Amino acid sequence: MSDINKFIIDPENLDSYLSNFKNHEESIKTNIFDEKSWNEKRVLITGISGFVGSHLTEKLLEVGANVSGLVRRHAVPEYPNISHIPNKINLIEGNFNDMSSLINAIETSEPDVIFHLGAQSFVPTSFRCPIETIEVNTLGTANLLEAVRKSKNNVKRIQLAMTSEEYGFVKPDEVPISEQNPLRPMSPYASSKVAAEYIARTYYKAYGVPIIITRAFNHTGPRRGLQFVASVIARQITKCLINNTNEITLGYAQAIRDFTDVRDIVQGYILAVEKAKLSTPYNFGHGFGITIENLAKLTGKVNNIDIKINTDKSRFRPSEVEILICDYSKAKNELGYKPRIPLTKTMLDLVNYFKNNPQLLNLERH
Repeated sequence: MSDINKFIIDPENLDSYLSNFKNHEESIKTNIFDEKSWNEKRVLITGISGFVGSHLTEKLLEVGANVSGLVRRHAVPEYPNISHIPNKINLIEGNFNDMSSLINAIETSEPDVIFHLGAQSFVPTSFRCPIETIEVNTLGTANLLEAVRKSKNNVKRIQLAMTSEEYGFVKPDEVPISEQNPLRPMSPYASSKVAAEYIARTYYKAYGVPIIITRAFNHTGPRRGLQFVASVIARQITKCLINNTNEITLGYAQAIRDFTDVRDIVQGYILAVEKAKLSTPYNFGHGFGITIENLAKLTGKVNNIDIKINTDKSRFRPSEVEILICDYSKAKNELGYKPRIPLTKTMLDLVNYFKNNPQLLNLERH
């Protein structure tokens, strides 16, 4: 059995953890992927207006890629995450349930690479809306793959953003979790992603559709959706700083998660497109876990506030995945992936994001 404690972050003793991220401020100034290979490359991103999509778009624009993005049709189109770069990207309206719109997006953008990030990705919503989750995540992925197969465009790589939630129920001796671990999904979201992954493998074997499978563990950073737990914590602590208080409220706070900075995840996705073997999964994560309670304490600590945590049982899920910690050795050895941003910086940046966007503080979401 592995010693789980050596993979757990203790906010009261950060020195050994932070020793893994020496000189991180300098290291993140350079990219770990081949910048030149992306110059003028045509890219289509589903979910471009989302959290990860916006960060990926910024990175690809930085290295000269031509970026198009699929966005859902809205009567009043507003995409705050990409509002600072609208003239640098080509937005194409479409819907995962509308095959003709997917084919149109592919034939309009003529992508060399597709990053498929669009999804219903919030686990609690999947319990409330399981059919919608399956339609978007499973059938939507199948529709996209079928659109690629039917399109005349020669797509060279399709990166599919899968999830660590697919591992679900994890035994203590299975930590950290490698790609060989059994998939035991515990939510409609996780099940929808397992199904999507198997459909994608079928399209690769039957039709040669060039899929890249990435399983990202929890990731966060500036622009993270308000309902996700890291944002729930950061928003409340930002309010504490403004109001000179120290109490926050959480749901189930003993689950252990591997929180990776979104900027590291984006680097991993790009590396996967460059180097990953087709139709085989690659884990991307941080390599360390932390309880939700201690994530709140760590966030308070880096913002110089000693927080008090209250529990709201109405926020508990019907079933809880107790522990997810990533073994990213396969991605490290085969792709050159390595997380470079410590959780202390990630959570400090997230609080600063909410400080700089006070209009987000009073929206009632959890």
